[in-house]
Amino acid sequence: MASPSPPRNPTEVQMSQLVLPCHTNHRGELSTGQLLKWIDTAACLSAERHAGCPCVTASMDDIYFEHTISVGQVVNIKAKVNRAFNSSMEVGIQVSYEDLCSGKHCSICKAYATFVAQGPFGSKVKLKPLTPQTEEEKIEYSIAAERRRMRLVHKDTLKDLLTRSPRETELETRDGSVAVPAEKTRVESVELVLPPHANHQGNTFGGQIMAWMENVATIAASRLCHAHPTLRAIEMFHFRGPSQVGDRLVLKAIVNNAFKNSMEVGVCAEAYGQEMSISRRHINSAFMTFVVLDQEGRPRTLPMVAPEPGEGERRYREASARKKIRLDRKYVVSCKQTEVPLSVPWDQSNKVYLSYNNVSALKTLVAKANWALAKEKEKVRMYTLEEDKFLSFRIEMSVHIAASQAFSLLSDLRRRHEWDRHYTSAELVQQVDDDDVIYHVVSQTLSHENKPQDFVILASRRKPCSKGDPYVVAFRSVTLPTHPASAGFTRGETLCSGFCIWPESEEMSKVAYYNQATPGYLNYVTTNVAGLSSNFCATFEACEKFLLKNKEDLIMRL
Repeated sequence: MASPSPPRNPTEVQMSQLVLPCHTNHRGELSTGQLLKWIDTAACLSAERHAGCPCVTASMDDIYFEHTISVGQVVNIKAKVNRAFNSSMEVGIQVSYEDLCSGKHCSICKAYATFVAQGPFGSKVKLKPLTPQTEEEKIEYSIAAERRRMRLVHKDTLKDLLTRSPRETELETRDGSVAVPAEKTRVESVELVLPPHANHQGNTFGGQIMAWMENVATIAASRLCHAHPTLRAIEMFHFRGPSQVGDRLVLKAIVNNAFKNSMEVGVCAEAYGQEMSISRRHINSAFMTFVVLDQEGRPRTLPMVAPEPGEGERRYREASARKKIRLDRKYVVSCKQTEVPLSVPWDQSNKVYLSYNNVSALKTLVAKANWALAKEKEKVRMYTLEEDKFLSFRIEMSVHIAASQAFSLLSDLRRRHEWDRHYTSAELVQQVDDDDVIYHVVSQTLSHENKPQDFVILASRRKPCSKGDPYVVAFRSVTLPTHPASAGFTRGETLCSGFCIWPESEEMSKVAYYNQATPGYLNYVTTNVAGLSSNFCATFEACEKFLLKNKEDLIMRL
């Protein structure tokens, strides 16, 4: 008898739209602006299902469009709330297309939007918590807190990168190409917000604003390349404030920078209420990446852009910085766990995304459903999880210590040698910020080359975002120019490991250690799983003694 399917998420909204000629551009492909309107509508309906009141779009994360959609095909959109915070919530959106003739289905994009619930007169509404049911929902719920953290520091990441880059604007040289003055790509257009453009509260749909912005951005991109461009990506953006029916929206766009095969167009939306009004409200700014495809679908080489002095040069430099950040985000954040290299080069510009990847990888592992009990010895339990290329293990026990104290003691790798005999030493290499530290670790374990192993490890700490969340300490390998591999050691690597600590009471905690075993560590893991060694249990029992011994000293210091 087949097991019953899990109950459907009550916030889930499904939308299917047949692409008609009125939805398309000159190539018979679905207009990205129209797609953005459908995405925003589906996401808003999902948010309102959970909130039980009107909601407005607050922000949208990066969107990468993988394919175009043609007339006659069907766009399928699925949206559901991943997590509710105080008055905002994250909605996850999956978009695919369906060819009705061939039956083919293909993914178009995945997006995350933040919505804010609004009460009477625009007041904020406190949202009820969301309880995830399936493994996928638990993973999205857990990682939503990390995505929220990344959104909050997005601006600081750009400022930090610009501070450390040269102040002078260096124009790229391209064989046989004459630079086009950026001023020639400038576009300005006005739209009157009518009732069909707004929701039941009279606020303009976020998707409608995005569609108008995409329209002027496409015109600006066309003026540079004298061709019909294709939108490939929209960078994370925030709505600064609402606009209402009767507002005039002024939309401005200009090409900020043109790289070899892509260009960035900056576009902003401002609103005013009367024809002669001088004061305008800033509604939104966005940055869109376009390419121009040849007949074989390959990106063409683009003309160069000559920025205007002053503000134009600032936008030119910022576009280069954003491209670097986009590549970091796509390389580190967006790719699947199996596609992330074991050891990623660390630098200031990608520190936020490496930290995100570090913590979200551990939270994903924690949320997996198919853990199997492999071994139990007194209070220590060992579980395993077999998936494709990886064998993961989890060791857990309850300890008579407050979760915050265990978190403080276990997050400092310099003390790990006190309970883990595999560690010889751990040197603090760089205090990145309050939550992230890089260590150089030396292990007593000998490699197949009969040399001790060393590691360069990023340790990322997270306190609970809300009740029920664990304290998290995540570890992953990174590469630092200051600490290259040396002849005296075999450089080891860890892809995903760390601690999760759940409070069971004020003085009791469940401490769990997770590790996604890499090939060099696999034999040690399987030996313990098979019962041929009790090293894991002995190490964790030593960890308990370390925590109990040091918790009083920790209280005294605090």
